[in-house]
Amino acid sequence: MKKGLKLSLAMLLSLTVVLTGCGNNNNNAAKGETNAGTNAPKSDFKFGMVTDIGGVNDKSFNQSAWEALQALEKETGSGVKYLQSKSNADYEPNLNSFVKDGYNLTWGIGFDLGDAIKKVATENPNANLAIIDSVVEAPNVASVTFSENEGSFLVGVVAGLTTKTNKVAFIGGLESPVIKRFEAGFKAGVAAVNPSAKVTPTYAGGYDKPDVGKSLAATLYNDGNDIIFPAAGQTGNGVFNEAKARNKAGGTKVWVIGVDKDQSIEFGTDVTLTSMIKRVDEAVLKVSKEVIDGTFKGGTTTVLGLKDNGVGISDTKDNVSEEILAKVEEYKKQIIDGTITVPSE
Repeated sequence: MKKGLKLSLAMLLSLTVVLTGCGNNNNNAAKGETNAGTNAPKSDFKFGMVTDIGGVNDKSFNQSAWEALQALEKETGSGVKYLQSKSNADYEPNLNSFVKDGYNLTWGIGFDLGDAIKKVATENPNANLAIIDSVVEAPNVASVTFSENEGSFLVGVVAGLTTKTNKVAFIGGLESPVIKRFEAGFKAGVAAVNPSAKVTPTYAGGYDKPDVGKSLAATLYNDGNDIIFPAAGQTGNGVFNEAKARNKAGGTKVWVIGVDKDQSIEFGTDVTLTSMIKRVDEAVLKVSKEVIDGTFKGGTTTVLGLKDNGVGISDTKDNVSEEILAKVEEYKKQIIDGTITVPSE
């Protein structure tokens, strides 16, 4: 009797353990909390992002990247956090902060973070890192770049066919390969449709200088430029502020072409002619989800252009005529099929 009772109790205990385990697995599966790649709850993942000196509220590509991580948090319950860099000296310690805290992926947003990403990745071979706008050759880093010249060509077409003075301008943040691609594409697009138009390029010396952007814009508008395309982060916000003030005061109508995201949402259609969209948000979301799915691949470089829908012009087209949009579409198709090769420098 005692032996039989002991055996029954042991069997009951074993059955209880099995059923409890099955119950937990079914509960997780029902909630969609696990993934095939790691079998870990999505809410356990942590994603960090280090901005360049333009800051997270630059109304441009830092903000787009952060909005993507916020969307990821809402969708999956993953933890997300950003650290803002006030100078280049902040890049490495900010990146290391996430790596040392065991974040599943640490993003560096911007070309300027390339050297810091390389150093941190080399010193922490088991950490996953990713960077926007630069190629870092390391087995644990995913690099994402864009064909900014292709998207900039299209807004150059818009500018060339819209200008009333045949004088348009470009304001860059820092002279780097990325910003030079913006400039080269814009100049080529203007020239393709309006060889008589003059494009004046200038550089602000930083992405966090809205006062400099406003001052440069004032000079350029005074010189007869009626459209300015800034690719300069927060510096470009100053260009918008100058244009809005001028249009409010009356006189010659001036325009700004937005960059990276549809900046008419922030600054209004009364001043935003169009915007060159750079889908940083989609890239950040895609690579981050690969970490959750267990398909993340370091040592890779992804280049997103017109054919990938990685760049283009904004959907807000209140100020662009149907004729100009048709011309934009014509050039877009030629770029995608290789008939036109847009210069990158």
